[in-house]
Amino acid sequence: MIGRDKELSLLRGLLADTAAGRGSALLVHGAAGVGKSALLRAVAADAVEGGFKVLRTSGVEPEQWLPFAALQLLLQPVARGIEDLSDPHRLALGGAFGARDTEPEIYQVGLAVLELLADAANRQPLLLLVDDVQWIDSSSRDVLKFVARRTRDLAIQVIGAARVQYSESYVLLDLPLEPLGPTAAAELLDVGAPDLPSPLRELILERAAGFPLALVELPKAVQGAGAQMDDLPLTQRLEDAFSARTDSVSLECRTLLLVLAIEPAAPLNLLLDVSSRLFGSAVTVDAVQEAVDADLVTLVGYTPEFRHPLMRTAIYTHATLADRLAAHRALASVMDDTPERQLAHEAAATIGPDEELAARLESFADAAQARGKVAAAVPALRQAAGLVVDAQRRTGILVRAAELSSEINDRVSVQMLLDRTDMSVLGPVERARLMVVCDSSASGTDEPQQRIQDMVTAAAGAFGEGAGDVAQDLLWRASARCFFQDGDAQVRARTAAELDRWNPDPDAPHVLAVRAYSEPYRHGADVIARLDGIGADRHDGRILHFLGSGAMVIGEMSRAAQYLAPAAAAWRSQGRLGLLARSLAVSWPQVYLGQLERAREESAEGLALAEETGEWIVWLGLKATAGLVAALRGETGQAARMIRELRTHGLFPGMPFATVMAQQTDGLLALFDGRATEAYDLLSRAFDPDDPHYHSVSRWLLAPDLADAAVAAGTVRQARELLADLPELTGRLPSEMMVVAHAYTDAVLAPDDTAEERYAAALTTLPADWTLSRARLHLHQGRWLRRQRRNVDARQPLRLARDEFDRVGAQPWAEMAREQLRATGESSGRRRANSGEQLSAQEMQIAVLASQGLSNREIGQRLFISHRTVGAHLYRIYPRLGVTGRGKLAAALAALHDEQPTSDVFSAPE
Repeated sequence: MIGRDKELSLLRGLLADTAAGRGSALLVHGAAGVGKSALLRAVAADAVEGGFKVLRTSGVEPEQWLPFAALQLLLQPVARGIEDLSDPHRLALGGAFGARDTEPEIYQVGLAVLELLADAANRQPLLLLVDDVQWIDSSSRDVLKFVARRTRDLAIQVIGAARVQYSESYVLLDLPLEPLGPTAAAELLDVGAPDLPSPLRELILERAAGFPLALVELPKAVQGAGAQMDDLPLTQRLEDAFSARTDSVSLECRTLLLVLAIEPAAPLNLLLDVSSRLFGSAVTVDAVQEAVDADLVTLVGYTPEFRHPLMRTAIYTHATLADRLAAHRALASVMDDTPERQLAHEAAATIGPDEELAARLESFADAAQARGKVAAAVPALRQAAGLVVDAQRRTGILVRAAELSSEINDRVSVQMLLDRTDMSVLGPVERARLMVVCDSSASGTDEPQQRIQDMVTAAAGAFGEGAGDVAQDLLWRASARCFFQDGDAQVRARTAAELDRWNPDPDAPHVLAVRAYSEPYRHGADVIARLDGIGADRHDGRILHFLGSGAMVIGEMSRAAQYLAPAAAAWRSQGRLGLLARSLAVSWPQVYLGQLERAREESAEGLALAEETGEWIVWLGLKATAGLVAALRGETGQAARMIRELRTHGLFPGMPFATVMAQQTDGLLALFDGRATEAYDLLSRAFDPDDPHYHSVSRWLLAPDLADAAVAAGTVRQARELLADLPELTGRLPSEMMVVAHAYTDAVLAPDDTAEERYAAALTTLPADWTLSRARLHLHQGRWLRRQRRNVDARQPLRLARDEFDRVGAQPWAEMAREQLRATGESSGRRRANSGEQLSAQEMQIAVLASQGLSNREIGQRLFISHRTVGAHLYRIYPRLGVTGRGKLAAALAALHDEQPTSDVFSAPE
């Protein structure tokens, strides 16, 4: 490897870390011909020398029809270990690789693969090499993403190579591969072609532009042909060079190479059979050897492979149209055992419309979807759309393909399909379906009011055509945007009015959710009353999420937690990670219920899952929650960093539900730091309808913070003016959030002559579960009593405040309570940090589950990590908690959190 010392040093360092049990994942990306595959070969050689087992796979365009094709190839060297896996993991892999009629959830397969690899890596460190990631089938890609994000405590190194840099979080590390510099390029050229005439040498160096493949291949193309080279782009020039090299081989060999270019993963016997049919007489292994001798292919066992993907592209594109069509027809004729590939070749061999073939492709897609093999249905529909004449039918097929692509989270495929869709021929139902897809795959924030209006209009059209399910889904999404993007009064009213027009069951969970999201001040009281009478199936995550999210957005936090916790448990048991991330929004209500440790754990888990599954609106809310929790725990640096990261996200400016949360944390950080005037300014902006941090509903969660800042900054009168409409709105929306905001601010901002009775009334009014707000009121009550020179009376509420803040871990307020107690003449030492605070959010989750008696494998299944990662965490947890084994964990955790309830999110649905 010439000129790649820096890259090789990095990769060798990763191998050394992996051998020590600290795995990682890296994506090498760069243009075709820049040397990615060569770099992978070099690191593979180093790994073998270092005692690694190397697993390889690569993406090839034809195999995008075949779910898990690349994964199955990768796992062949460790496939014997599948029999040693637990039944759920073994069944998941059996379903993925065709042993069952139905396909499992992608993340069930991911966890099974992770366990398989973790067990193998326990015996020998593993290097996973994945070339041409851009062509990997979507199912394999998603599993590899899942594994790549979970190798940190395992002896597993994942290295992928792709022609593009993935915007999604595919891996943890990123290595852009640039062309060679002038010195290294000249050295590489001279090693491979030392006798080039000087003018030709300079021309090749110029045209190769530092691309190693060009420096190796262009000399072979131009030697003996004079010093003339055209001005084609480099990739085209290389393809021409590869194609020209086939001119010297026999017709039998060229026929074999064309078949190999179309089916690069085909076994040798099939290649020879099809080549013989095309050629008209027997094509033997002599043709394979001829291709090897011409340096066009290499042999891996008995399987021929092109030396570079550009060779395959060159041979296919430079073949005549007649030869290509004939090759596809010949391949289709021998693939009865693989109907998906047979249909693909039939479609590729077809010129112009073919309604009969399109119908067969749709039927195949129907059958694949019915078996849960959605990834196989998408390319079939994509091909079918190109074979029909009627524009409306073609668009309907494309919309369906886009729906399925969205279902498997393939956003690139969704966008490509949408780009082919003719919007002018969409019917009402197709338009609504398309808007559902767009809402799922591209959470844009431009012109939110118009977007919500359009969604409501499309939902109305679908309902009018009898497509109630589509209409219901789209209207729910429109109502959700009324909350996330704080729709104005007009779009909120129109959303609710459209639902009313359908005369729905008022107790239906989706109806309650739509009304809570769209018009909380009109429907909130009714929604709260109806929530009391609904008994939801704890296995039905969808219904539970409707109820929990509806309760959450109106500030009914106790009910939200009661529904979202079992919803999360249901999604967890099914391996539905994107939906689990949504239900882990339960961490937001947990903050207000004084469950800061649980909120920390679940927001951290939800953040990782939201990033992994592309749930970016969910990510915004969880990031804001994590920042708020950090601030309340006194982790000011971490809180500030999280809010900075939140504010830089592209979706943030158009999502007021997140901007108001960010402003709350910034205001609290200023308040805790003694910058009272700045804190009041920050928090008051959330009550200004013209400010980007304003949210017409969620602002009331900031009312207690505003009151605290107003007292500290001497702006009580201004705060009362900002909160003037709170009593009237609380009457219309009597949720916990509103009741707390009204009671708390009424007491804290009260004049001295009525303060005592208002504190008493407020403490009586507060919901029982809002323990953090109660402690804050006790702190203010103690302060007020001290200002009245009633130091002895002040001590009891201050003790209550201190003890509750200590219990929940709200350190800034706990220190305020201690300071006030000392000012009354009562000694109150500094709180001693316990060893549990040294645990990360995930470590605390693992410790809790282990203390409940779960095995490492059971914990791994709950948290979607390897059981060996669980073991590594426990090895670090024990000494921090001062215990020697899991048998003593329960007592150690009880000593830390004897009053803190454990999270029922981890529990299986009842």
